[in-house]
Amino acid sequence: MSSRRNFIKQTGIIGMVGMMNPIDTFAEVSKTETFLTPTKTKWADGSRLVVSISMQFEAGGQPDNAESPFPQNIQKGYIDLPAATWYNYGYKEGIPRMLDNWDKLGVKVTSHMVGTAVLKNPELAKEIVQRGHEAAAHGMNWSTQYTMPYEEEKKFIKDGVDAIKNVTGFTAIGYNANWLRRGPNTLNILQELGFKYHIDDISRDEPFIIQLKNKDFVVVPYTLRCNDIVLIEGKNFSADQFLQQVKMEFDQLYVESETQRRQMSISFHDRIGGTPQMVKAANDLIKYMQQHKGVSFKRKDEIAEMALHDKTTIRE
Repeated sequence: MSSRRNFIKQTGIIGMVGMMNPIDTFAEVSKTETFLTPTKTKWADGSRLVVSISMQFEAGGQPDNAESPFPQNIQKGYIDLPAATWYNYGYKEGIPRMLDNWDKLGVKVTSHMVGTAVLKNPELAKEIVQRGHEAAAHGMNWSTQYTMPYEEEKKFIKDGVDAIKNVTGFTAIGYNANWLRRGPNTLNILQELGFKYHIDDISRDEPFIIQLKNKDFVVVPYTLRCNDIVLIEGKNFSADQFLQQVKMEFDQLYVESETQRRQMSISFHDRIGGTPQMVKAANDLIKYMQQHKGVSFKRKDEIAEMALHDKTTIRE
């Protein structure tokens, strides 16, 4: 199987030899047969395909009358109390159920934590870290950070990091903005605060490195295609539809991973991915993936660290 990069290389060579004497052309192509062999861009640790799971810890940090499955017709001046219980499910049932499932499956995940959610549910935040999962920052609350001036946004991000650190003891080095909507200053602020990576990018299926003030900064791509808030909540998929779509994504990436570095991202939100049917779907999905040789499950901080120390990582 020839990759796009090798196709470009191949067509370039053929174009050049086409200008040569026709009698010499086949001889020259024969000498350069190696261009048909796909470039191997494997993971440094020998993995064939890396799967990275996100577990969003947001419940309890949402504002009054935040978006929910209930009709958005609450009258002004009133609080949507039933909708609040939908969010409460996330920390009362969702995350505890997912944590048990990750333990049964033997996988570690990255939990993107909203600062106010952590402060309201400190014991649960601590348990996530104690079970071996990564705590990544997800803002202090659900405010729109891309509209903030530099210093205000910096404080907003730092307050979230401090909440995680004070409660769990974990120093977050990864960041996820609300709905991925970072602002023009966000990346510079993250680097200034000591972050190593962010996930607010869906442009690739493998990690890559960008330059911020002449220093390396990793992008560990996120997902909308394999995301419960988009598929289950946004498109009203059933759990089996979610399972089938994500399985198809895995199957294709696994084929591609034979010749190039591939990362698969899956995202679960506390109040959605933590429901019984979705945890069952996740269990079936991961067991299916684990049957395939060379598949590993990694936290995003681990992926970022590997990318930083691998000379073959894509640079933009």
